[in-house]
Amino acid sequence: SLLNMGWFYIPFAMFILLSTTNSVNLTDGLDGLATGLIIMVGITFALLSYLSGRVDFAQFLHIPFISAGGELTVASLALVGAAVGFLWYNSHPAQVMMGDTGSLALGGMVGVLALLLKKEILVIAIMGVFVLETLSVIIQVASFKLFGKRVFKMAPLHHHFELKGWDESKVVIRFWILGGLFAIISLSTLKIQ
Repeated sequence: SLLNMGWFYIPFAMFILLSTTNSVNLTDGLDGLATGLIIMVGITFALLSYLSGRVDFAQFLHIPFISAGGELTVASLALVGAAVGFLWYNSHPAQVMMGDTGSLALGGMVGVLALLLKKEILVIAIMGVFVLETLSVIIQVASFKLFGKRVFKMAPLHHHFELKGWDESKVVIRFWILGGLFAIISLSTLKIQ
């Protein structure tokens, strides 16, 4: 990794994997929500891996050259393809649910991609909606334990908006829009990293 952490990189990498894995699991509460966001994250990682796998692009963008960039592009696009195929049946009203096994596997795959592409910090921005969902749970639990009050009507955040009267499809589409914006912002920072 570009992060010179020595042996501390091992617990850091474990933290990245656990965070990405659990954040996808927490977000998988509405029909198509996590699946649509994973598609955007996968496309972002496919672009990053393609750019990192080309010496000319890596030098121009000042990003590390990853010799296995081509293989990681294929893996990222396989993630996207699986999610697109699954979304057909997972969109509202869902005929099939992802469950813990699916969401944990997808989150783990994203974590592995982040580590292999040396994008351990950028993954926070790429997975912005997942991070917000996870933070809402942390804030809710901490607030209730410390002060006996809830900050949100319900956590994760998507349930808060449902309880405020938003239709499930409205929450999903708006979170997808946010996910797309996070992906675009993440890619726009490549040259300035």
